[in-house]
Amino acid sequence: MTKLFNRLTRPAVLALALGSLAAPVLAQQSPLPQQAMNMLNMLSPSETGSYLAGQQALKELRTKEAASYFMQAAQADWNNPILVERAFIGFAADGQIGQAAATAKHLLELDPKNELAELVVATEALKERRYPAAESALSDIGQDSFTAITGGILRAWAMVGDNKAKDAESELDKLGQGGLEDFLLFHRALMAEAAGDTDKAIDLAGQAFDAEPNVARVVEVYARILANAGHFDQAKEAIAKFEAQGLNHPIVTIVKNMIDAGKKPGVFASSVQVGAAEMYHGIGVALSRDGSMDLSIVFLRLALYLDPQADVISLALGQLLDQAGQNEAANAIYDGVPATSPMKPTAVVRIAQNLDTMGDRPEALRRLGNIVATRPNDLDAVSVMGDLLRYDEQYPAAADAYTKALAISGGQSPSDWRFYYVRGIAYERAGVWPKAEADFLEALKLNPDQPQVLNYLGYSWIDKDMHYDQALEMIQKAVAAVPQDGYIVDSLGWAFYKLGRTDEAVTTLEQAVQLLPNDPEINDHLGDAYWKAGRELEAKFQWKIAASVDTIGDVKKRTVSKLANGLTADATP
Repeated sequence: MTKLFNRLTRPAVLALALGSLAAPVLAQQSPLPQQAMNMLNMLSPSETGSYLAGQQALKELRTKEAASYFMQAAQADWNNPILVERAFIGFAADGQIGQAAATAKHLLELDPKNELAELVVATEALKERRYPAAESALSDIGQDSFTAITGGILRAWAMVGDNKAKDAESELDKLGQGGLEDFLLFHRALMAEAAGDTDKAIDLAGQAFDAEPNVARVVEVYARILANAGHFDQAKEAIAKFEAQGLNHPIVTIVKNMIDAGKKPGVFASSVQVGAAEMYHGIGVALSRDGSMDLSIVFLRLALYLDPQADVISLALGQLLDQAGQNEAANAIYDGVPATSPMKPTAVVRIAQNLDTMGDRPEALRRLGNIVATRPNDLDAVSVMGDLLRYDEQYPAAADAYTKALAISGGQSPSDWRFYYVRGIAYERAGVWPKAEADFLEALKLNPDQPQVLNYLGYSWIDKDMHYDQALEMIQKAVAAVPQDGYIVDSLGWAFYKLGRTDEAVTTLEQAVQLLPNDPEINDHLGDAYWKAGRELEAKFQWKIAASVDTIGDVKKRTVSKLANGLTADATP
């Protein structure tokens, strides 16, 4: 998938993926292009209002509202392809695929080359097992956009459903000529297994695994194909390689447990619809990571439309809504995951995190407590509970939770650095510095270049007048890794200040304030540096800013004597 993104840059993705009419009016673009402005000038005020409200709602992934607003605008001019296209996108993003397909058919009458409309019409046909119709709907689709590439793979799946495996392979060969062969390996493997060619499926899935051994879905499919063919030892080796990286996932664990019990886990793509749904799932997740949220949610909705029982896809959709701040909508999806699903514990953890985000931390902790009580080895639940306890300033309890997490994970995997790091924070906040320091050092053993750990330990040493040279080197290394992180740049400036390198402190802290202009600690630090540099008026100005933006009160209290007397020995933090 990464190679696919390297081939198609994001601007091209956005312009091509939604078709020639969609591109000018993407929700992310501002100001609106001239084509859209001309269209708006021809609409009545109410139509314009509905259109703009729909744009904003789609940008924020308030999909039900977006669909409603866009449809209101489209109904005013049912032959305006831009408005019809927006209504179609809104329905698809909200998961109203039947309505989206009906609107897409009308859109194709107005704009026969709209690729996303062709894709949705074909998806409806594939869902209904009208495979020749799905093939026909995508017969003229190109290969130069995400939508076109998706259409090519979907057409191949339709051919598999129509018992034309060789034609499906030829279709993928065409896509592979464009430099996408590595990306297509996974779907070739699934299609080979669906066609009953086990040896070929094993070979292709093995190549996909070699290319991406850290992707849970790839590991699951490879292990399934091997175990279904009786190659249990090889299947176990593949899973062991995945877990050796400190990785785990419920879908891999399910297959592992079945293999350990000597059972064949069954075919992954049990139908053409499941295979096509996984294609939408994979590309949809990749698009969300690239920031193309509106197209990503359409693809994930199409994935669930084809495979409504795919709880992994439900969680991916919920996570996308989480990222957009639509926590209630996400929780509705998580609530819909059946209690018998292996993904249910993950869904409940996500619900708890959203409850905390929405301001109900006691309920979030209560739900997490229930999970931990019934599933004491649920690493995700235990670690998230530690995080919420830490946010709630229950530091000893948070440290205990992280200790349990380390006992579950083993504490030796490279990914375990985070548990040592956050436990170190909990110990440091609780005033148990020796334990905190030991944890930060352990985290760095597992991940020597981790900038957050380097910064936290380096800053703590500087603030405690310890190990100045080593601390400065660590913070400089952290800044080099993430130069736009205002907090880490502030640490470097404060280190310079504590070392008496006032000019460097001023320059660096000014940079930190530019990165985070309203952080009270950073403004306070810059004020101190200005005072040391003899710039007393500027120092007091920064202290006033620090006091005014401090919502907790600690910095405000600290600045009282500074504003009255300047930076005396007693006022130095």
